[in-house]
Amino acid sequence: MKLVFATQNAHKVEEARGILGADVEILTPAELGLTEDVEETGTTLEENSLLKANFIRERLGIDCFADDSGLEVDILNGAPGVYSARYGGEAHNFEANIRALLKNISLRLMESGFARQYKTEKVKDTLKARFRTVATLIIGGEVKTFEGVLEGRITFFRAGEGGFGYDPVFVPDEILSPEGALIPNSERLTIAQLGTDVKNQISHRSKALHAMAAYLKTL
Repeated sequence: MKLVFATQNAHKVEEARGILGADVEILTPAELGLTEDVEETGTTLEENSLLKANFIRERLGIDCFADDSGLEVDILNGAPGVYSARYGGEAHNFEANIRALLKNISLRLMESGFARQYKTEKVKDTLKARFRTVATLIIGGEVKTFEGVLEGRITFFRAGEGGFGYDPVFVPDEILSPEGALIPNSERLTIAQLGTDVKNQISHRSKALHAMAAYLKTL
């Protein structure tokens, strides 16, 4: 089975190939001569994911899938959300995005401190966050949607060399034990410290892609 993955991100392609397995040949738009990017004008992950999948289907006429992922931080009222990849002002600049994230969280934490001091309405003082992915598959003319969520919290201390994006500052609530069971992340390891194999089993995108892989096996 051949599917076009609507992305130019080599990290995401590698992750998808590992999850979907050898039975699914994943191609990129660039490999098929399509270098034009679709404008992500959606206001939700669902809208952007569908926009990208429809764009590939219309341009190439091939079964395809797309995803849109975002980091949702409670103290930032769900931001950066759909703007996660360009939160720092330049698309896909990981370091700029992390700097903007930590700066805005710091400002909100300061506001919450003032709120308590002056007995005004308290700003939600939490670093709780989640990664969320919505994957849209268009196959045989049908549209299917799959979602994955990874709960955790933000840390101000970058840790780990693996992963990409916000991985060095995101601490998942649960990780895998040596036996492969989910256990509390008592050591507060970041995604970037867990390694690719573990990340591919617990990440938000992994969960969405595993759900899609299970569906593809039924076809």
